Amino acid sequence: MAFGRLERSAGAPPMSDINVTPLVDVMLVLVVIFILAAPLLAGSLRLELPRAQGTASGAAAPAVLVELARDGQVHVDGAVLGAAALAERLAALAAERPDTEIQLRADAAVPYGRVVELMGVAHAAGLARIAFVAEPVPER
Repeated sequence: MAFGRLERSAGAPPMSDINVTPLVDVMLVLVVIFILAAPLLAGSLRLELPRAQGTASGAAAPAVLVELARDGQVHVDGAVLGAAALAERLAALAAERPDTEIQLRADAAVPYGRVVELMGVAHAAGLARIAFVAEPVPER
């Protein structure tokens, strides 16, 4: 009987490359999330609001958001309404809750006369509380 060394085969050498499969999986999930979330972020109306000092946020009373775009379209809580539909909607709001506040967001390029017309429609419907939404002046 011969006593000798047991021969063992050499194992696989250690791998020095980075495994990128988990990184690719995470990136694909993030891409899908961003693709699904992008339309939700762009759904709001883009307005260039005027800037004013002393702007404050928050309303204690129930409020409805009325937006007047640069092209003259009127959006009430995100829905585009014509002149007749706007008057009906505001009259229905006044009948339901007379203390409803209108938060008016008008683009800075909209003529003042158009803003006054919109205020007249709201007043004729029976809503007297109007809040003008503006952006604060940036501090230097």
